[in-house]
Amino acid sequence: MKPAHMPRLPVPELRKTLDKYLASLEPLLLEDDKRGGMSYQSGIALRKKWADEFEVGIGKVLQDRLVALDRASPNNWLDDNFWLNKAYLEWRAPLLVNSNWWLAFFEDDTMPATALKGETNNNRAGTTFWQLRRAAWLVWRTLEFKDKLDSQELHPDTTRTGIWFRNSASKMFNIARIPEPFCDTLSTPPETATRETRSMLVMLHDWCYAVPVYYPPTSSDSRPILMSPKQIEARLRSLVLDVEERLARGEKPVPVGILSGDDRDKWASNLDYLLGLHPSNRKSHQAMLNSAMALSLDHTTFSITPPHPKRPLPPHKVHHRSSAQSALDSHLHTIRGTELNIGNRFFDKAYTLIVDPSTRAGASGEHSPCDALVPSIVAEYTIVQGVELSEFANDKALHPQGVDASEPSWERLDWVADEHIQKECIAARERALKIIEDSDDSVLWFDDYGTDWIKTVGNFSPDAYVQMVLQLAWYKTRGEFTATYETVLTRMFKNGRTETLRTLTRDARDWVLSMVTPGVSDHARLKALQRAVQTHTRLTREAATGRGIDRHLLGLQLLLRPANGESAALFEDELFERSSKWKLSTSGLSAGYLFKGTGFGTMYEDGYGINYLAAPNMIKLGIESKFSNANTSTEKFKNAVVESLMEMKLLCLENEVVESRPVMSHL
Repeated sequence: MKPAHMPRLPVPELRKTLDKYLASLEPLLLEDDKRGGMSYQSGIALRKKWADEFEVGIGKVLQDRLVALDRASPNNWLDDNFWLNKAYLEWRAPLLVNSNWWLAFFEDDTMPATALKGETNNNRAGTTFWQLRRAAWLVWRTLEFKDKLDSQELHPDTTRTGIWFRNSASKMFNIARIPEPFCDTLSTPPETATRETRSMLVMLHDWCYAVPVYYPPTSSDSRPILMSPKQIEARLRSLVLDVEERLARGEKPVPVGILSGDDRDKWASNLDYLLGLHPSNRKSHQAMLNSAMALSLDHTTFSITPPHPKRPLPPHKVHHRSSAQSALDSHLHTIRGTELNIGNRFFDKAYTLIVDPSTRAGASGEHSPCDALVPSIVAEYTIVQGVELSEFANDKALHPQGVDASEPSWERLDWVADEHIQKECIAARERALKIIEDSDDSVLWFDDYGTDWIKTVGNFSPDAYVQMVLQLAWYKTRGEFTATYETVLTRMFKNGRTETLRTLTRDARDWVLSMVTPGVSDHARLKALQRAVQTHTRLTREAATGRGIDRHLLGLQLLLRPANGESAALFEDELFERSSKWKLSTSGLSAGYLFKGTGFGTMYEDGYGINYLAAPNMIKLGIESKFSNANTSTEKFKNAVVESLMEMKLLCLENEVVESRPVMSHL
């Protein structure tokens, strides 16, 4: 069969983008009017004037430039020219919490109960027998999936989804972000298989190792051969013994991982210094960049410490949890990063599996190569099948016939440091701890109903419904509205990534106000909800089919030439900036049956980062905010979400009762 055709991402029509942009300003202008600012009529008339002037003036020039740029671009105007740098690589904030995503896996049912408690008689360097076994299995499953993608056994090029997924997933492996002043870069995977590309990066006690997980190709036209889970496990156990010996000798690692979690310009400066300090540092860094993926073996099991009764904190800095919630969030925090493990990560790596001594596991990754849905699909394949004990039988330790098995089981990727770097590591750790301590991160498991009920009883699109929940919860906790970002994939296009969906619409505002205004009938509230959901569903469809507005506006703005005296009142308007200040940054993944929770950091200090998993009978929401901001509280927001979900259920049920009630004749 022929490969499916992937159309190019279109350049939207200028007038249509301007009209949609003006519509997105309406709820903000109505709020300004309500709070004593410029009247709505004056505000919208002024913006329409600026939009009209833009359309026939500088906007037409910029649109022509964008069309010309698209014609000169191999894939599309956005991905080839702007997106990676503007969305990710120019950011200077540390990747820890701020940019990297995290994903907590469910436990493996095949693990013994004692393993889940971290109990074992053969602790080595803080690791446990079952930790290493599960780690080896997860690595093998991940790379097996990669191989099936490479051979097109899974997701072949005969479908658009196959092309999109294989292209996206390929950017998870053998790649990493490289810090540079002002704007980072991504490493380029070697075109041919080398020992570096056939190895994974393993971190334990903040030391780095390269562990081959593939045998070399047996001929010039064959692929490297994935080792068995038993072989991978044996290599991990051998590596652990080396770490144990190093600890016994009193050796101390150079915690380069903690440097990678620092401010990007700071990390760029420190990396440049390290690379010039000793040739082995350059060799180690190159091996880490080119490695297939990373595995962090933690030697501690993290548990959230309850608030100290004798050291009271301000209410907004306290998060109350039940023991069950503490267990959930402790797992989530382990994957996000805690004071116990932040040095045992290479934050630049696109995909890192994490396993702790109690076999709790998850994945984290640098966001720029591909969007979080892609690694979540890989992770689902990785964990859907628990550890097959038969794969660890003694006969599985044999090497396949004809392979070169002479390579060492692992190689140290040590770093040479001096007093300056040692001080930088201490300072970087202090800064990382502040980020961790300020991160108010939790997962909400709402199990009263899920997408089945929303679709069958509520008759709503589940995603639009959840987005309305978040709008109502925000208003309940803040008494105002904010610009809201939802990720929409543009995967139907060649090299498509994402578009913004502006969730705060005039209809969404009207519905929220109807819910908080006494005396409004349930019938009117339900009609308002239906309108808001319909509008959201339409905007979702437009964004997914290349008819969104934010990427288009970004492209136009970047082609403006201020040095030549060019300007646009449209872009200089404070409302242009405010309408894209996403204090509520949201993204939906899959149903997430196999995940305990997910997360990413808020974009603004007084906002929330929310990642949700909507399943037939449950909705899980990973919510992150900052303790340091008195206007936010993850605990309060979770409570507002639950309250909103229950109010919306009652609204739908009461309407169902009214509609099913027989009409009495007046005769």
